Amino acid sequence: MEFLVASSIGLLTTCGTYLLLRGRTFPVVIGLALLSYAVNVFLFAMGRLTINMPPILREGVTEYTDPLPQALVLTAIVISFGMTALIVVLSIRAYLEIGNDHVDGQPVGEPSEAGDKN
Repeated sequence: MEFLVASSIGLLTTCGTYLLLRGRTFPVVIGLALLSYAVNVFLFAMGRLTINMPPILREGVTEYTDPLPQALVLTAIVISFGMTALIVVLSIRAYLEIGNDHVDGQPVGEPSEAGDKN
């Protein structure tokens, strides 16, 4: 099971990084979402979640679940939702202003600073 979780975190991170390096805005947004999912799964895996244990200390309870990873993941979900919404709005605005969705901002037919065609 540990190998499966570690492999899924690695796959999400790899795919997210690949999509971040794409030339259009939609894959960049999806790449950021995949990276945030990878971070959330990583936080859950580091928390060593246990089953049927209370998250708070009570009298007579010897083992309990650490509530910190759950709180961190909940906070990360809220932050990534706000970040994704902001990036989507910025990419729509850039598309409407420039007329294309390339992340370098160059029009489709013009050469970039490196001298090659987009």
